[in-house]
Amino acid sequence: MFVIACVVFAGALGLLVIAWLRRRRTGLPVIDDERPRLSLALVLVFGIGIPLVVNVTLFVIANFVVIKQTEAPAATTTPMTIEVTGRQWFWDVRYPGTDVVTANEIHIPARTRVNVVATTGDVIHSFWVPQLNRKIDMIPGRRNRVLLYADRPGRYRGQCAEFCGLQHARMAMYVYAQPPAEFQRWLRAQSAPAQPQPAGEQTFKADGCADCHTIRGTAANGTVGPDLTHVGSRTTLGALTLPNDSADLARWLRDPQHVKPGNRMPDLNLPRRDVDALVAYLEGLK
Repeated sequence: MFVIACVVFAGALGLLVIAWLRRRRTGLPVIDDERPRLSLALVLVFGIGIPLVVNVTLFVIANFVVIKQTEAPAATTTPMTIEVTGRQWFWDVRYPGTDVVTANEIHIPARTRVNVVATTGDVIHSFWVPQLNRKIDMIPGRRNRVLLYADRPGRYRGQCAEFCGLQHARMAMYVYAQPPAEFQRWLRAQSAPAQPQPAGEQTFKADGCADCHTIRGTAANGTVGPDLTHVGSRTTLGALTLPNDSADLARWLRDPQHVKPGNRMPDLNLPRRDVDALVAYLEGLK
């Protein structure tokens, strides 16, 4: 449509240039029997004929060709439901009927209708995965919904599309569409509690991390920050701000406010040995 509009626009500009070059000089016009017929022909061709053909063609393409690729999937089955809560600045993701809670990385089965129920834990956010569907607002006190459908496995990037504070631009997510059998394996693994690691758990609790984060299977049950039960299996940190590797995880633990100013994780001034112990512990939560 953009290309066709450019062609039509260029044609209109061309006719304006021709009209300017052949503009009438001062004085009475010269009587010419051919000019009225030529002018009428130009009006019929460029003013009626071409616009009619272009608009009919675009109508047919848009309503009989493109719509088949963009219309919602047929409602043949009841969609699975995922609950997503927007927070400053990360995404809390829950799978009703299971114990699975994750953050910033949503897993769905490919070729399956997924009903996303969205709300917010603080200010207005907007949930948007452009390749899978339109955006929806997340408004305090209200629940909104959108259907996600991935016709093939892959990774799809999403973003908060409503300014929600200092780190709005760094509030992104990945949606992983997996073959159904692979998705079920992921769901079973995520449903399990964390594997016991007494030394790591002690450091996690002693440094105050358990006051804000939950790790199922331990005494940590905080609700301020993301659930970390299986944080080691995620590919990013801080809503796609950093890759999830040992160096960047240590960087985040040492000075989270430098990496993502304004986030709700305080700088705890952790000693080097505690940072190393926490990195080893969190990387093992898979």
